[in-house]
Amino acid sequence: MSKLYFNYGTMNSSKSAQALMCKFNYEQKGMKVMLVKPALDTRGDDGERMVRSRIGLTAKCYTITRDQSFLELFESVSAGQKVDIVIVDEAQFCTTAQIDQLKQLSQHIDVLCYGLLLDFTCHLFEGSKRLVELADSLREIKSVCRCGRKSTVNARFVDGKCVDDGPTILIGGEESYESMCYWCWQKELNQGK
Repeated sequence: MSKLYFNYGTMNSSKSAQALMCKFNYEQKGMKVMLVKPALDTRGDDGERMVRSRIGLTAKCYTITRDQSFLELFESVSAGQKVDIVIVDEAQFCTTAQIDQLKQLSQHIDVLCYGLLLDFTCHLFEGSKRLVELADSLREIKSVCRCGRKSTVNARFVDGKCVDDGPTILIGGEESYESMCYWCWQKELNQGK
């Protein structure tokens, strides 16, 4: 029976790497994977639509804008070839409607979503919130804070100071974010104020 899966973690917890390894495993068995990411995530695209992990794994992918439908994209891709599984990277950037569409797809095919759970203010992203509500399986990909505790927060830094205000979506990497435990995040916030 097919399912909707949500694999979540903080930044630097290997979410994209795990999505790409999963893709590789299915393809090794001769299966067709539809790899997708929200068009909002343009890091490292260099003119091509790519999913890239920090450890160097890459794969071409489809992209979807916030006003596009996963059902229509799936129909388009599967019209010329059978698709065995859908893998979505950076699923936190999907809309509620798009997650509802992924749930519909999961009635007939496995859908594996990878993404952040919380934004830099410790609130659920729109897509993550809906995935928590609808996913048949939730799995945390654990990462560690600088203090050794489990990281749960994606702390944002601006000019070297930890902040908890600003736009929810700010595409960046190690230069703007650090995954931390809640207590180290609180300490950094207090020092920045």
